[in-house]
Amino acid sequence: MTEKTPAAPRRKFLKRAAAAAGAAGAMAAPMVSKAQTVSLRFQSTWPAKDIFHEYALDFAKKVNDMAGNRLKIEVLPSGAVVPAFQLLEAVNKGTLDGGHGVVAYHYGKNSALALWGSGPGYGMDPNMLLSWHNYGGGKELLEEIYKSIGMDVVSYLYGPMPTQPYGWFKKPVARVEDMKGIKFRTVGLAVDLYTEQGAAVNPLPGSEIVPALDRGLIDAAEFNNASSDRALGFQDVAKNCMLQSFHQSTEQFEILFSKAKYAALPQEVRNIIDYAVQAASADMSWKAVDRNSKDYIELKKAGVAFYKTPDSILRNQLDSWDKVVAKKQAENPLFKKVLDSQKAFAQRAGQWQNDYLVDFKMAWNHYFAKK
Repeated sequence: MTEKTPAAPRRKFLKRAAAAAGAAGAMAAPMVSKAQTVSLRFQSTWPAKDIFHEYALDFAKKVNDMAGNRLKIEVLPSGAVVPAFQLLEAVNKGTLDGGHGVVAYHYGKNSALALWGSGPGYGMDPNMLLSWHNYGGGKELLEEIYKSIGMDVVSYLYGPMPTQPYGWFKKPVARVEDMKGIKFRTVGLAVDLYTEQGAAVNPLPGSEIVPALDRGLIDAAEFNNASSDRALGFQDVAKNCMLQSFHQSTEQFEILFSKAKYAALPQEVRNIIDYAVQAASADMSWKAVDRNSKDYIELKKAGVAFYKTPDSILRNQLDSWDKVVAKKQAENPLFKKVLDSQKAFAQRAGQWQNDYLVDFKMAWNHYFAKK
C-alpha cells in the first residue's frame, strides 16, 4: 500500500514547481529588440533596368529579411543622388549611407584600385581573385589604399563576374592594327590597355554608352555581359560583338558602407551583413548563368553576330598589359604591392586549378557540338 502525501504540502510543492518553470521559461525566451529601425539609403552605379541594379536590390533584400525590424536598406539607381563615378565620395562624406558598384570606378583616385578587376590577374578567374581578396591579403591592401586616399568606408567585395566581351563594334576587328584610332569606351586600367592597343578611349558610365554609340561620339565599346548589354540596348546600335578578353576577366562587385554608419550598427546586425554578402555572392553567380545564357540567345535572335576575339589580339592584350603595369608600379608603390600579392597567390592557386579542373568544353562538345 502506497502512503499518500498530505494535500497542503502537495499544493505548496506544485506552486513552487510552477513558479520555477515560469522563471526558466522567461530566461529561455529570446530578447526582442524594441529599438527603432535603422534605415540606410544606398545608391547603385547602375541604371534601374540593368541586372546589376537587380543584384544590388537582391543584396539589400537579403539583409532586410534577415535583420527584421532592426535594419532596412533602400537602394536607388544610378544618378538618383550622385553620378555613378562619384559614389565613393558620396559614401565617404555621408551624402549616401552606402552603395553598390565596382572598385575600378575609383581608379582615378589611386591606380592600384583598378587591379580589383582590370587585367588578366596572372591567370586567375574572378572567383580566384575573390579568394585572394578574402584569404590572400587583398582585403587588407584595399583598406590600406582607401586609408591612403582619405576614404572612410567599409568595403565588401562579392559576386564574381563572368569574363567580359572584348567589345561591341560596327565592324568586326580581325587584327590589333584595326584598333588604331577607334573611339572606344571602357573603364579602369582597361583604359590604359586599349590605349596601348591604339584606341582613343573615353571612360563613360554605363548609362551613357549606347547614346554615345548611337550619336557617333564613340565607335565601339565594352560594358559587361549579355544581360546588361541587352538591357542597355547595344543590339540597337551595333551588330558585332567580340567575345573573350583579358581587359576585365577577374572583376567583381563592391558594396560600400559609410564607416560611421556601419560602426553604429549592433554587432549582430553587422554579422547579418557579412553573411548576406556571402549569400548574395553565390546567388548572383547562379542568376548570372541563367540570365546571361538566355539573353545571349535573344541577342542572336536580334541579329547580333558574335565572334571569338582572335588569339593574336588576346596575346597582344597580355603584352600591352605588361607594359601598362610596368609603368604604373614604377609610379605607385601600392600598385606594386598589390601586384606582388596577387602574383604570389595566383602562382599557387592557378597551378592547383589548372591541374585539377577538367576541360568542361570537351564534355559540352561531346553532347551538343555539331558532328
